[in-house]
Amino acid sequence: MNALLVICGLGFVSLLAEIANFKKLLTALVVLALVAAIVLGILDWGTPRAYYHDMVVFDNFSLAFTALLCTITLAWYVMARSYFEHQSHQSDRSALMIFALAGGIIMVSFNNMAMLFLGIEILSISLYVLAGSNKSSLFSNEAAFKYFLMGSFATGFLLMGIALVYGATGSFDITKIYVFVHDHGDTMPRFFHAGLVMILIGLTFKISAVPFHFWAPDVYEGSPTPVTAFMSTMVKTAALGAFVKVFQTCFTPVQPAFLIIVQAIIVLTLVVANVTAVYQVSVKRILAYSSIGHVGYILLALMASDGSALGVLFYYMVAYSAASIAAFTVLQAVELSSGSTGVDSFNGLYYKNPFLAVVMTIAMLSLAGIPPLAGFFGKYLVFAKALEHHYVVLVILGVVTSLIGIYYYFKVIVAMYKKETSGTTPTQYSRVLLVVLTLVILALGLFPDRVIGLLIP
Repeated sequence: MNALLVICGLGFVSLLAEIANFKKLLTALVVLALVAAIVLGILDWGTPRAYYHDMVVFDNFSLAFTALLCTITLAWYVMARSYFEHQSHQSDRSALMIFALAGGIIMVSFNNMAMLFLGIEILSISLYVLAGSNKSSLFSNEAAFKYFLMGSFATGFLLMGIALVYGATGSFDITKIYVFVHDHGDTMPRFFHAGLVMILIGLTFKISAVPFHFWAPDVYEGSPTPVTAFMSTMVKTAALGAFVKVFQTCFTPVQPAFLIIVQAIIVLTLVVANVTAVYQVSVKRILAYSSIGHVGYILLALMASDGSALGVLFYYMVAYSAASIAAFTVLQAVELSSGSTGVDSFNGLYYKNPFLAVVMTIAMLSLAGIPPLAGFFGKYLVFAKALEHHYVVLVILGVVTSLIGIYYYFKVIVAMYKKETSGTTPTQYSRVLLVVLTLVILALGLFPDRVIGLLIP
């Protein structure tokens, strides 16, 4: 809870930076507050606490994801420093980013459906504005408008689902809902299952799984590159944390009832995302479809409802986020130097800036699942967990789609090592951040058990 209070306080301070004229100190304040939130989350480890009449609960699951969300945001803030260069927009963009993080923390720590809705709305409203923050770009305006419309529809489904579940159980508290469903599983009214499906639709939109992914490629491409990186890492991690809390904590007694729907979503997500990515010519859209595809692998792990699946999920999100932020950092540097995010803009990058090319290669290989990098062990653990529960067909499909994914990841790698070059040499990036992210990718591949053990009961 202390971490959430620090983040909310930082958001209000960011709003006052323009009035009190201390914008020059804002960057230092953001970094210090994020570090403080991470430390406070670690200090609370092992001592679960409930607040506001049990509406939010900070247990090890919530604390681990809170620390991860703050760490991702800290890395992203360093990556996105060019996004905050314009002094006239620094304070409001920082405030929106911080409030989005606050919404994400609520999404992984809620114990009441009303708090889930509150967290999603705090996060979503901030993102609607950030997506359209490049006001001179028609694509950015389109991205914000499309995200707002689709997000509003998804929220409607979620709210209606919550209302139906409340009507059937008489409570918004997920612990009480679990007990009620467990005791009355065979006699639950049909509208309860309709509410369950509506909640599934609303949360599936937030994690951008097929067939509710149609907004993601256009919104990711139209938004400023730093905002796209934020959505594909911090936002996706928060949404998956909420998805887990709802369907592996609240509705576990009726899990078989919606298992077929989740399996269909996994199949569609793996196939559609990876096949469509093959035909993309923009690295930004490739990473967008890559983000959608990885959701399919994560959901495959969550088909197992035991405690170790949470550790696998946490490990996968750490590995995925590190590789994604590294890839987006390089993409932003190339975009700033060439004005394009197409695969052709990466031509000859190795001969212009070997450091960026090597980092991008490691990030792409990790996302593709090539050993001994973190992404490989993430997929290996997912497949192993699914095989434990006899989902052999889904694992075979996951392996095949992973092989398809190698093709579009290698499109970028091959382009970087071509002798023909295009554009000027990229120079605007954080070397320290890229070194740290690369070391994280390598370390996670060598010591996966250390991260998985954080969430295994």
